[in-house]
Amino acid sequence: MLRRAFLLIALLLAVPAWAHQQKIAISTISVNPRTDQLELVHQVPVHDAEHALRVQGVKVPDIIGSADSREAFARYVARRFMLEIDGEPIAPSYVGSEISGGSLVVYQEAPAPPPDAQIRVNSQILTEVWARQENRVNIGSGTKVVTFIFTAGDTAQSALLPR
Repeated sequence: MLRRAFLLIALLLAVPAWAHQQKIAISTISVNPRTDQLELVHQVPVHDAEHALRVQGVKVPDIIGSADSREAFARYVARRFMLEIDGEPIAPSYVGSEISGGSLVVYQEAPAPPPDAQIRVNSQILTEVWARQENRVNIGSGTKVVTFIFTAGDTAQSALLPR
């Protein structure tokens, strides 16, 4: 009985540590018709982003309080997210970042491709940090969305960019 109570208490104390690492990132790629720009929005839990920066050697990352930490993570996202349009590699421009809820949101943009362009993506954000990392990439907007799910080592996937 005492052993069971001890195990229950140990489990309850461990749950908050698990709750911090969500191991999921969500990226959305869509065309903004007002600006005619391809917009990329990446959402990553703040704790996961800080952990990734620590793995890269940043001693005390502070995603919430430091613009330098947010920009360092944005550079990391750019290295770990592959984008091609009609077979040509695209390097989207960094627009900025913000904290929304418990997530760091990184914004990028590039010139919009022609209608029905073939888009190829691979999101390996945080996959070298956690083997169970899952990255979802939503391409399109409204009711015209294609979703890909990437894990460590996955190859790129392609879809037509709906408009």
